[in-house]
Amino acid sequence: MRDAYEALRSRALRDGGEIVFSDQTGSLSRDELLQRVGALARELSLHKETIGILAPNGVAWAVAQLAGAVAGKTVVPLPTFFSAEQLGHIIRDADIGLILCGDEFRALTAPSGVAVRPIEERREAPPVEFLEGFRQVIYTSGSTGHPKGVRLGGRQIGWSTAALAAASDANESDSYLSILPLPLLLEAICAIFIPLLVGGRTHFSDQGAKIFGAGQALGVSTMFESAKPTSSVLVPQLLDAWVEELTASGLRAPATLRFVAVGGAPAPNALVEKAWALGIPVHEGYGLSECCSVVTLNRSGARKAGTVGQPLAGLLVSIEEREIVVEGPSVMDGYLGGPDVDRRWRTGDLGEIDADGYLTVHGREDNLLVTSFGRNVSPEWIETLLLADRRIAFCAVFGHGEPHLSALLIPSATGGEWFVHADRADVLNFIADCCVDAPSYAVPKDFLALSLPEAIRLGFLTSNGRFRRKQVADHFKSSLNPAS
Repeated sequence: MRDAYEALRSRALRDGGEIVFSDQTGSLSRDELLQRVGALARELSLHKETIGILAPNGVAWAVAQLAGAVAGKTVVPLPTFFSAEQLGHIIRDADIGLILCGDEFRALTAPSGVAVRPIEERREAPPVEFLEGFRQVIYTSGSTGHPKGVRLGGRQIGWSTAALAAASDANESDSYLSILPLPLLLEAICAIFIPLLVGGRTHFSDQGAKIFGAGQALGVSTMFESAKPTSSVLVPQLLDAWVEELTASGLRAPATLRFVAVGGAPAPNALVEKAWALGIPVHEGYGLSECCSVVTLNRSGARKAGTVGQPLAGLLVSIEEREIVVEGPSVMDGYLGGPDVDRRWRTGDLGEIDADGYLTVHGREDNLLVTSFGRNVSPEWIETLLLADRRIAFCAVFGHGEPHLSALLIPSATGGEWFVHADRADVLNFIADCCVDAPSYAVPKDFLALSLPEAIRLGFLTSNGRFRRKQVADHFKSSLNPAS
């Protein structure tokens, strides 16, 4: 991380007045950023080692993140879309001593009794020297209410920043649009650390982070048209919304774009190809928190459709008994409270690598379904086929130990009206059409359709849009077989 900070200081000597970060409230030049980071870093040195950040996306968040790194602190991002119970667990589990907090979230910190400092408070002081010791603890919502903290040091984050900058051809002409929440490590790397390293700039969209946290995807096209960035990172749901908005309006994506990464979940190839046709230069990637967010990425001019690209330079990715294994400098130190790990991580994901070194991911090993006829099916494979149709927003496939598979279908805004008027035969034919390239045993023969609010009320989705598969499967059995 020292390299990104020193790059900022070096460029500030040449052009300290150039804007580096902006949001809806204003902007910061390189000189102003150094002064605000310097003041906050000095203040943080007086507090307990572990610092939490609970605030909306924006310039203040970026200042807090960088100040924590420069001061050699342990930084714990607190997702604003987590529940109060989840936040309380993280604050206790990570032993946070001070929370840099946005005004609107202060009430969420009250039960913890931890000291709070308003993140909006602005102070300035001369730049400070970088202190070693920075690390970040990343919590993801996972499938339970009490997620594990992933321990990552400045070495892993710094290495990943440089490797990802090289893989995406990041440069000083870049203008990055930050839409995903900054507590996601990938977004912090792409929106804060890479621009500092290469001399680019970032505009933070608080609106984008809010719609992600709310599970919505509205106005994506407007955000890009307004900012006219060169690069950004999206999840498939936001990409789908953008494609739908452009298609409905007859418009194309801004010509300024050169690189849009998509990850976090499988992106249907049909959706990606539609995006390219509309001028969105989509590049699929794969990663996980335990490996500092990015493991493989499709590069500009070297994208292979249907894959998630080749490993970042310096990582060794192999397949052992169908499982993806990662070795290299980005592998985590370990889980918080757990033992250290070596630089080799069995991901629990299933995949294959082709002769050119491109990775294809087939889903989670622990999600593998085995029908009562002994057929193995990765649910993510069939879910990707279903999600390729614009009428589906979310879906999950189940049926472990059953004669056939079943699907939970959550219609999109586009598909809601169709599902209202469709009868059972219509939906089953729809499923069969989506899965025409799959073998018969992998095509769901039953389904349950729910609205997104219903699915959330039943607790089927985590706060970042992943299914709690066991809960859905249990509900499935009682709904489809009420007499059993």
